[in-house]
Amino acid sequence: MKLLRPTLLTLACLIGQPAMANDLPSLGDSSSGIVSPEQEHQLGRAWLSLLRGQVPQLSDPLLKDYLERSVYRLAETSQLQDRRLEFVLLESPQLNAFAAPGGIIGVNGGLFLHAQTEAEYASVLAHELAHLSQRHFARGLEAQKRMQLPLMAAMLAGVVAAAAGAGDAGIAAIVSTQAAAIQAQRRFSRQNEQEADRIGIVNLERAGYDPRAMPQMFSRLMRQYRYDQKPPEFLLTHPVTESRIADTNNRAEQFPEGGVKDSLRYQLMRARVDLKFESTPGLSAKRFRAMLAEDQQLDAARYGLALAQIKSGQLSEAGKELDPLLAKEPENVIYNLAQVELDITANRLAAARERTQRLLQLYPGSYPVRQTHIDLLIKENKLQEAESELDKLVAARSKDPDIWYQVSEIRGLTGNIIGLHQGRAEYFALVGNYDQAIEQLNFAKRRSNNFQAAARIDARQKALMDEKRMVEEMLR
Repeated sequence: MKLLRPTLLTLACLIGQPAMANDLPSLGDSSSGIVSPEQEHQLGRAWLSLLRGQVPQLSDPLLKDYLERSVYRLAETSQLQDRRLEFVLLESPQLNAFAAPGGIIGVNGGLFLHAQTEAEYASVLAHELAHLSQRHFARGLEAQKRMQLPLMAAMLAGVVAAAAGAGDAGIAAIVSTQAAAIQAQRRFSRQNEQEADRIGIVNLERAGYDPRAMPQMFSRLMRQYRYDQKPPEFLLTHPVTESRIADTNNRAEQFPEGGVKDSLRYQLMRARVDLKFESTPGLSAKRFRAMLAEDQQLDAARYGLALAQIKSGQLSEAGKELDPLLAKEPENVIYNLAQVELDITANRLAAARERTQRLLQLYPGSYPVRQTHIDLLIKENKLQEAESELDKLVAARSKDPDIWYQVSEIRGLTGNIIGLHQGRAEYFALVGNYDQAIEQLNFAKRRSNNFQAAARIDARQKALMDEKRMVEEMLR
């Protein structure tokens, strides 16, 4: 992972020609002739499948939903033309975020811990979206034509090999390709970083955030890690200097005062992340209690305390913390889902069912609500209903390996063995294990006695074999 994230940032921030002060760079035919948008899209998906198969991720539906919604909010006002975005939320407390070719947005859980306000968090993502909108990957190849796509693909493959523990082989692949990619390109990479700052800060303001959050976060990180011999990876790949802070500050001051600085929803997500990376819920509970002792109005701390108490089995205490939150905001989906979690843990399934049904009426398209409903159905042993709801959910989120994994599990429990193998095939394909995906479809075909069903399975298997060949060619 130490090699994976910085190297990916290097790829996403690759060299480009400097832009004029008030004009956007030209992204014409020359860069597209070397790496087309579709090639970037395919390469990004190939890399993402490898990453998912090798690096732990956070599967929390509320966190995933928040990340996706927040990035799409920024994308709406950005210059990004191809908005076929995919997301990966990594299970790491370290500060980092990255953009990979083809619309891949990656975020470490640690970003929530280090970005103290929603605007600071959004400033990091606006910067990464700017790398995508300006196609710094393709422009880097244009600026240095000897860096062709196979060489960059080889670097990606080496990065994943090192992350997966391939040791010297993976490291050697990275070193050999990085030497040519990085050494001669540093000043151009700095130009790309400046461009991403400039465009990101404009996007931040357009999306309704306070653009001053960007220099504020840079300044705080610089003060915090000024003397650290081992700063967070985000600072290794996005070096913060006095000149960079001054430049972003000057640009931010050109905008009128105002814009969103923070939100309760963001602070609630920070509380969830805090619990993910704490060794025991008791330590988090102690910290949240200390925050409430200083200010009883800190609803995010009260919410975090309630979650910590649920995890540690202090159910009546958790209920007492959730009661005032729900009284203040009875339709708040995050508080209600916490109450459902409490009721399920306490085996109050009727109460959980009643609340979940109300949430489905209020938020019928909400991924976290739908996932909670499915979890409750499984708890109630209503497996056929759970399978039906999962089929609907996976249709809406067909690129989410977490959901395909659960689909295959529930199909096994309901006796849908062909469906189990089909679900496993989709899961394995999304995490880059195409051999296993193809083998799972072989199992499904052997069990099928229906010609039409077997034909559909065969067609999907051929599609996965084609996809496997494409990935192997791109990463060869």
